[in-house]
Amino acid sequence: MEFTRPRGTRDFLFTEMRERKEAESTLRNVFENYGFQEIKTPLFEELKLFTTKSGEEIVDQLYNFKDKSDRELALRPELTAPVARLYLNELQKTTAKPIKLYYYGSCFRYERPQKGRFRQFWQFGCELIGAKSPEGEAEVISMCNESLESLGITPADININHLGIIRGLFAHFNIDTKTQREIMVIIDKGDKELLKESLVGDNPVIDNEELNNVLLNLIDMVGGKEILPDIEELVKPYDEPQEALAELEELVKTLDSFSVDNYTLNLGVARGLDYYTGIVFEVYIPELGAQKQVCGGGTYSLIKVFGGEEIESTGFAFGFDRLMNAIEELNGEKELKPYLDVFVAPINDETRQKSFEITQTLRKNGIATDVDLNRKKFKKLMNHANNINVGKVVIVGKKDLDEGKVTVKDMNSGDQELVSLDSLVDYIKGEL
Repeated sequence: MEFTRPRGTRDFLFTEMRERKEAESTLRNVFENYGFQEIKTPLFEELKLFTTKSGEEIVDQLYNFKDKSDRELALRPELTAPVARLYLNELQKTTAKPIKLYYYGSCFRYERPQKGRFRQFWQFGCELIGAKSPEGEAEVISMCNESLESLGITPADININHLGIIRGLFAHFNIDTKTQREIMVIIDKGDKELLKESLVGDNPVIDNEELNNVLLNLIDMVGGKEILPDIEELVKPYDEPQEALAELEELVKTLDSFSVDNYTLNLGVARGLDYYTGIVFEVYIPELGAQKQVCGGGTYSLIKVFGGEEIESTGFAFGFDRLMNAIEELNGEKELKPYLDVFVAPINDETRQKSFEITQTLRKNGIATDVDLNRKKFKKLMNHANNINVGKVVIVGKKDLDEGKVTVKDMNSGDQELVSLDSLVDYIKGEL
């Protein structure tokens, strides 16, 4: 009988796991340096949590099931909805705002596996709850940018828009909610030809030539802050988008104060979900081709969708797997620090028990140490030490032990030195 891993999943071996843990540690350091604290939510939630957020149609993309008490559950497809549920359950009445939290965990979607898309994948993201402001949005974008820089993913292109501008135009022309949704979904797909066909084709979704022309011109606006006057001119006749435009201009000014300048204003970035109310942004790594988007974020009012208060959050989520692809693509294979500091090699059976004592002493002092457990001959032990790329080998011989010493061999230089057992820990730490 042959057992294989489920379709759309992966196994990660030693080196790859070390690379992923190093990237994870880097992100944790950046997020916590900004004052964010980690939370953890269950791998599965009530199915209605996700259908309430995204509609019944999402069920086709979920791993959902009934438990033994006939409850409808689903493996989480993302972490934004679980965070909103956690806020309502645990934080709404007890925690001062703004609340800064971050998360890292696996998610699951039942969709066709392809390059860069798996049925089990990982997200690393954050939520800033209760600080809807240019300052809060600028800080979140700054943290996103610094995370990428710390991972060596440069240059990254952060594309920013404010959905309030388009929604303001919809309000001015009295476009109904269903039609708004349809257009926003098309814009979100990034297919400009489809949008053009939908607006000015034979059967336009919106029967208003003026609005259709403004929308087509608007989503074509891409560039630095120098395009702000062009946006102002385009929406000048309409009162409703003006507040959102002012917020976008304030964000640009605040990003300067946060020393973030590698962004693009892209009025074609959108979201197909109604609860997105303000700034939205996406991060692209062009070298990844079709899978270039590694992050999506924005400002949204999701808590009220679940029956909570009217409070806005700004957040983003990295596709962690795509980050790893970007690190490999941009930086090539990185030389990792050896996973062990020391290997302890007993020369014969007489020194074996003492070797275990030495190993434990080193481990208790924070020195990553392994010891021979297979009673190999000395020559094979040294070959093994070479193969695992360890820096130091502590050779434990009876004659040295009788004098209270061991031999420490530097595997890079080949040098050896007799070291007393009493000073071994200090000696090793000084060499690391």
